[in-house]
Amino acid sequence: VCSHHHKARHHRCCRNTKQKSKCTIPKGLDSNVKSEENKIIKLSTEQVLRETRASDSSQEEAIDRWARRRKQFKDSKRCSSAGGSSINSAITEGSMNSEDTRSVDLGLRGESEDRGFYTEIFHSASWVFRGDDGSPDNSPRCLSKRPRPVAVRERTVRIAKGTGDYPWGFRIQFSKPILVTEVDTNSAAEEAGLQVGDIVMAVNGTDVTSMPHSEAANLARKGPDVLTLLVGSDISRCPNTPKPTCRGYLHKRTHSGILKGWRKRWFVLKHDGCLYYYKHKKDEGKCRPLEVTKLEGAEIGIDSSLGKLFVFKCIPQSGNRIFYFCATSNQEMKRWLEAMEKAVHPVHQNHVWVDVTIHNTSLTPLAIKNPECLGLLHQLDKNKDVWVQHYCVLKDGCLYFYASIRSTHALGGIYLQGYRVSEQTLGSRRCVIEVKPPSEEFKTFYLCAETVNENKRWITALKTSISKWLPLHQAIQDFMNRPLEETRM
Repeated sequence: VCSHHHKARHHRCCRNTKQKSKCTIPKGLDSNVKSEENKIIKLSTEQVLRETRASDSSQEEAIDRWARRRKQFKDSKRCSSAGGSSINSAITEGSMNSEDTRSVDLGLRGESEDRGFYTEIFHSASWVFRGDDGSPDNSPRCLSKRPRPVAVRERTVRIAKGTGDYPWGFRIQFSKPILVTEVDTNSAAEEAGLQVGDIVMAVNGTDVTSMPHSEAANLARKGPDVLTLLVGSDISRCPNTPKPTCRGYLHKRTHSGILKGWRKRWFVLKHDGCLYYYKHKKDEGKCRPLEVTKLEGAEIGIDSSLGKLFVFKCIPQSGNRIFYFCATSNQEMKRWLEAMEKAVHPVHQNHVWVDVTIHNTSLTPLAIKNPECLGLLHQLDKNKDVWVQHYCVLKDGCLYFYASIRSTHALGGIYLQGYRVSEQTLGSRRCVIEVKPPSEEFKTFYLCAETVNENKRWITALKTSISKWLPLHQAIQDFMNRPLEETRM
């Protein structure tokens, strides 16, 4: 009888406002069971009408709303194991506590995060690649006039065909290898990320490294409307542009029918241009955000209409809601406004190294050229307190994760700029690789190889790989402190 009661409730939750779903009771149940079931249906309906205050609505509509809210409440209790970066459902705080937060933007993760990459530190500052040898005596190429070995890496560029005599908007040089010498402003090539100095290695899947210039050009013209180029790019050419990030407590105004006033919440503005917020600081990285708002195109500004100090508002481009936030000081308010203004007008073009890592995810683990280290590693999943095994490849400060050595593509990885690597003891494991960020706001990772010697091999390789990158401010300071470069005659 209890199992049939459960089935009956399940069928009621799946009802739709436009079409009724009848609960089928298997033959053999006596009239007492049917009578008890009718009582449950009647009791649930009365509860729905009280909770939603929808006395003017039909019984079917009330049940449907109750079912949706019950499902959302259950889903909201589940914590994401992806460090809070993934959004799997349209859960808002309003669906749980009637705070007026009814709209959510889905699919808001950045391209790298869609591939399971953790990229927070890289996007939070400007970094320069100082060379493959990572020697402290070598200034980054972007700062020094002295010739430095280029650090060419492969990446894929896809350019949509435009109109006119030059539909793609770039020029190549009569040379071997073929070199990109000009990229038109506001062209399809510029939008796709093609840069002057890129070496064209393949056109639409055909190798052109030994092909005459004219044949390569004809190959592009006769191909599809989307031109796919495999290009070699110098990742040490210039630093990346930081993307806005900001974290802290703010008071958020609620104006629902039940709860009014200001509620303290932990807000996180990530480099993907989205504003996440949680009930508490400790929830970040462990549980799903209560809501996510995309800031691109939004209207941001100080608000004085509420008669309260340090209040600013956000009007997202999608929807008709207005968010009101209150900071603790004028300085704090300006910090948030500055970061949010950058998110409103984002720079969409990736740094060349980001495109290189995206390209590498499409390769098999053994296809990544000249890896600094590879092999099996176990990664600690803190949310589930389990160790997950991956086949890992380390290259240029990025650790790629594969399900196995036979995988056709990477599951994701970690951008390691600025991380410190050391050997630690964790629980029952005596030898664990701790990969620690420079600030507590970023994520710490724990890795473990099969043996102690393997751990040491990985620690050495990780330190060497990370040392290839310098924060731009440190690179400038080191360059200024060095003796003037001289040329011997």
